[in-house]
Amino acid sequence: MERLDVAEGGTIELDRVLLIADGNKVTVGTPTIDGAKVIATSQGEGKDEKIIVFKYKPKVRYRRKTGHRQLYTRLVIDKIVEPEAAKTRKKVSSRKEEVIKSGA
Repeated sequence: MERLDVAEGGTIELDRVLLIADGNKVTVGTPTIDGAKVIATSQGEGKDEKIIVFKYKPKVRYRRKTGHRQLYTRLVIDKIVEPEAAKTRKKVSSRKEEVIKSGA
């Protein structure tokens, strides 16, 4: 993940959860899942591989070479917290499917 302001060994809560998958049960957000969060522990910071940016124009002796290394924070996921509202919404939608299947 891109660099976060968390000390090594510190915990962080990520509240923008887009999708939760647990076996056959999948919850998709629109665009995020309200109330869901991920609790993670920081394992320190590092630098990604270097990206070379080279600009060149032929016949005019124009050459510019620059590089960039993106900083990132390494995270270990400890727990994924599902919201209670999402669980009840799932049950309601399955009841609607049962009514449709039975033809009532």
